[in-house]
Amino acid sequence: MSPSSDANKNYETLLVERDRGVVTITFNRPKSKNSVNGVMWVELIEVLNEIQHNGDDRVVVFTGAGNEFCSGADLSSIGSREGQTKARQHGHYYYSMREVSTAILAIHRLPQPTIAKVRGVAVGVGCNIAFGCDLVVASDNARFSEIFSKRGLSLDGGGSWVLPRRIGMHKAKELAFFADILSAEEADRFGLLNRVVPDAQLDAFVGDWCDRLLALPPIALAQSKRMLNNAMQVTMEEALDDEGIAQSVNFSTKDTAEAISAWIQKRTPTFKGR
Repeated sequence: MSPSSDANKNYETLLVERDRGVVTITFNRPKSKNSVNGVMWVELIEVLNEIQHNGDDRVVVFTGAGNEFCSGADLSSIGSREGQTKARQHGHYYYSMREVSTAILAIHRLPQPTIAKVRGVAVGVGCNIAFGCDLVVASDNARFSEIFSKRGLSLDGGGSWVLPRRIGMHKAKELAFFADILSAEEADRFGLLNRVVPDAQLDAFVGDWCDRLLALPPIALAQSKRMLNNAMQVTMEEALDDEGIAQSVNFSTKDTAEAISAWIQKRTPTFKGR
């Protein structure tokens, strides 16, 4: 997969590339190992809002420039005059965190499948952006950490919600309290990753998964994703009701008719999200 750059928009902190339905969002601040500043949060919200409403965007991949995923929030300006001015404008850092929350929730709500393609460091909010994706594929050189406690901070970026659901409460507390740096192999043992692959194979592996996702019915995938995201918050009865409604929607689509025709004709279906 060789993506072509999105010519419609230039971003200060992101690279956004589209190729045959795959959108690759690259965190692009390599000098700071792609730490997230205020501009990046705003740009990320804009990009995700656009993708959410674009039926041609079928899969979303998050990755980082310069062989690093994301080193977390950019804390370098907090003590600076610029950082203090921004804090006064917001009234309190609590209010600036709303941008963080909006971006993280936008990732969670994307109807498209999301893949975190992780090389190098993924720490702090960068770690939780990765873990908040539907699928996480890591290079064998990747490193993960819920670094917050070592910076005098508590979990953010959705970590307090994602971690207990992925690995259970006690393991989540271990990661949050001690803020250890995990190798890709260790993160995989915790149950945080889908795959660990040699670094030289990472791009090809993620590209293959993108191709497989592109070959699937997007409306049906979006509904399965939504129901799985809600699974821990509904009763069995509510889940069954939701499944019934989702299947009713599916049977009204051209994609389901195409799947049935292809099955009868013994051919591969072509899904268009209609």
